[in-house]
Amino acid sequence: MRSTFAGLNTMLSGIQTYSLGLDTVGHNITNANTPGFSRQSVDVAATPASKIYTSFGPAYAGNGVGGLSINRARDGYADKQYWREASSKGYYETQLKNYNKVEEIFNDSSDNGLQQAMTEFYKSWVDLSANASTTANRTAVIQKGRSLAERIDLFTEQVQEQINAEYEDLRLNVDKVNTITDGIVALNKSILTMEATGGNANDIRDQRDLLVDQLSAFMNINLYEDSQGMYTIVSNGTSIVNGASGLHLQLGNRIDNEEYGVTDYTLQIKETGTLFNGLEGILKGNLDNIAEDKGYIDTLSNIACFMLTTLNDQHKTGVGIDGGATTGLNFYGDQDYVYTWEKPAGSEQYSLKIHDNVAGTDTFVRGVKAIAELHVANNLTAPGGEQYVAARTYQQLFNDNGTPLIDKDGNYIYQDSKATGKILGKDCSITIDGTTYKEGDPLPTMKPDLNGTGDGSNATLISTLFNLKKDETGRPVGERSIGDVSVNTYYNAIMTGLGIKTQTTDSNLDYEESMLEQINTWRESTSGVNWNEELTYMITFQTGYSACSRCLTTMDEMLDRLINSTGVVGR
Repeated sequence: MRSTFAGLNTMLSGIQTYSLGLDTVGHNITNANTPGFSRQSVDVAATPASKIYTSFGPAYAGNGVGGLSINRARDGYADKQYWREASSKGYYETQLKNYNKVEEIFNDSSDNGLQQAMTEFYKSWVDLSANASTTANRTAVIQKGRSLAERIDLFTEQVQEQINAEYEDLRLNVDKVNTITDGIVALNKSILTMEATGGNANDIRDQRDLLVDQLSAFMNINLYEDSQGMYTIVSNGTSIVNGASGLHLQLGNRIDNEEYGVTDYTLQIKETGTLFNGLEGILKGNLDNIAEDKGYIDTLSNIACFMLTTLNDQHKTGVGIDGGATTGLNFYGDQDYVYTWEKPAGSEQYSLKIHDNVAGTDTFVRGVKAIAELHVANNLTAPGGEQYVAARTYQQLFNDNGTPLIDKDGNYIYQDSKATGKILGKDCSITIDGTTYKEGDPLPTMKPDLNGTGDGSNATLISTLFNLKKDETGRPVGERSIGDVSVNTYYNAIMTGLGIKTQTTDSNLDYEESMLEQINTWRESTSGVNWNEELTYMITFQTGYSACSRCLTTMDEMLDRLINSTGVVGR
C-alpha cells in the first residue's frame, strides 16, 4: 500500500531536482567567460514507481524525479579538428615572425641594404673604367668594396643573432611544453580519483582540455581516452602523456657549429635521449627557422666566395698603374692566398679553397669562415699603389713585309702584355720600340698603353661580372659559388624567394586563423554558455521549484487536516 506521506517525498524530489538545475544554471552563468569552460546540464529521469492496487487491479504510481548526472556539453570531433589546425597555425605563426625579422635584415628598400652596396660597388668600377688612374675613382672602388664586405659581415652577424634568438625561443617553448604535459598528467590522476566512485569531474576535464588546446599549438597530437577517463597523447609516434605518467623535452648538449658561427642544439626526449620531431607546431617552426636562417648565411657566404674567386681572377688579369709592381694581385683577401671554388677530396660539397703560397698549404672553408676572408687586400697609399687599370692585351706579330709570324710548329705568334721570353720563329724579325729582334731573340715584355689616364678595360670587364651569366663572361670559368647566373640575379632570386615565402606563410596563417575561428564557433555552439538559454532554464527551474513547493504546502495542509482535525469526537 502506498504511504500516506508518499506525496511529500514526490514533491521533495522535484524541489531537490529543480534546485540542482538552478545551481547548475548559476554555475554556467558565472563561468560564461572562463577559458575552456563547457556548459553543464543536469540529466533527469523519473524515479521508480510504487505498486498500488486499485479497483481494477494493480497500478504504478510515480514517486517524482531524480537527477541522474551532471554532464558537460562537448563535441569531441570539433576538438580534434581544433587540435590539428592549432598546430598548423602555431607553425606558420612562428615562421612568419622569423621571415619578418630576416626581411628587416635584408631591407633592400633602404640605403643600407646589400643590393645598394653591390650597386655602388658596381658603379665605382664603371667610373674607374673611364678614368682608371684617377685617385678619386680608385679610392672609391676600395671604399665601396670595403663597404660591401662590411655589409655582408654585418648581415651575417645579424642572422647569427636571429638563430641564437630562435634557440632561446625554442628553450622557452620546451619549458612551456613540459609545464603543460605535467599539468595534464596531474589532472589525469585527479580525474581518476574523483570519478572512481561515479560521477563526472566536469570542471577538471575542462581544465585538462584547455591544456591540450595549448599543447596542440606546439606540436601535432593524437589523443586517446581510456576507460578510466585518462588521456594518452601521442606526437609523431611518441607518447608525450601516457595516463599517469609523461615524458619531458630538453635541448641536447651544445654543438659548436664553426661553419655558421653559432651554437647548435638538438631537441630530445629527456628520459630517453632520442631526437624529437613534432612534425608541425611552434617547436617545428623554431627548428625550421634555424635551418632557413643558416641558408641565408650560405647565401652571403656564396656571394663572398664569388668575390674572392671570380672577381679576384678577373682582377688579377689587369695591369697595375705602375706596371708590374701592382699587377696580378687579389682585390679581396690576402695577397699570399689563391682562392678557388672546389670540392675537397672525398666530399660532394663545394667549398672555398685557400692556397697559402708561402706555406704551400690548402684549407677548405665555408660559411662564416669564408665571409671572414672578404676584406680589401690593400689600402691606397700612392697613385700607383693599387692594381686596377689595364686588362691583359694580346697582339699578333708580323714580319716587316707584313706576313704573320709563325713558330717552328707553324702556329701564329702572339705577344701579350704580361708575356716574357717569347721566341721568334724561323726567318722572323720584328722591330719593337726601335729595337729589331731576329730569330732566336727573346721578345721583351710589352708595357700597356695607359693613354695618359690609364687603360680601364679590366675595370669594364670586372663591372660586367655583376650582370653576366657564367657562359657570358668570354673566359673559361669553372664551378662558381653562385652557380651559372650573375651575382645580381643570384641575390635577387634569393630575396624574391624570401618575399614569396613571407607572403605564402602570411596567407597560410590567415587561412588557419579563419579555420580556427570557424571551429571555435562550432565548438561554442555546443560548449559555450548561451545567456538566453540559461535564463530560460532558470525561469523554468524557478517555476518548477515554486510549483513543487506549493504542492508540498498543499499536501502538508491536507495531512494536517487529516491528523489534527479528523476523529476528534469522543476525545
